[in-house]
Amino acid sequence: MTQNSIEAGGAARPNRRAPRSLPAKAADEFRRFLVLFFYLWILFGVFVLNQGVVLREHGFDFAMQGFAFINALVFAKVMMLFEIFDPGRWLRKRPLIYPILYETLLLTVLFLVAHVLEKTIEGLLRGKSVADSVPAIGGGGLMGLLSITAILFIALIPFFGLRNISMAMGEGRLWAVIFETPSAEEGDRRSGAPS
Repeated sequence: MTQNSIEAGGAARPNRRAPRSLPAKAADEFRRFLVLFFYLWILFGVFVLNQGVVLREHGFDFAMQGFAFINALVFAKVMMLFEIFDPGRWLRKRPLIYPILYETLLLTVLFLVAHVLEKTIEGLLRGKSVADSVPAIGGGGLMGLLSITAILFIALIPFFGLRNISMAMGEGRLWAVIFETPSAEEGDRRSGAPS
């Protein structure tokens, strides 16, 4: 029996994948980037929407949805680089909650630092001093910083939760469980019906 007939018959090869072409890899990376971008665009869009509501209550008519779009583009690339370096790999043999929370915390801090650097550099380029360029996160003060940090941390947990669960289940399995119609046997198992 040839290798092709084994694969066609459904027997699994032991963790060996056929080498993918450069265009296939590029398309895969682009799809991952789009998923990250849309996730972050929605997340930042909600932040901006909330900021607009608060400012309108104080008599200001201001909302920067462009901020959400641009930051989603920038931070999606940051997240892709974060995934490449995979700082939570040393926790993979522990319960999934550890890498999920660790990676979420690291990316939350990275986002906040990147935001401060971006705004500081932007202010310096406009001729402001360093002190005037540092942004007031969450409206300023320790409580503003803590509230934005908590919101961002909680908002990133689903992303890292799904990412780590997907890695633990194996490539494509989580996608299949969530988006594909289960077979009759899988449907019975999910509903708790006796086989």
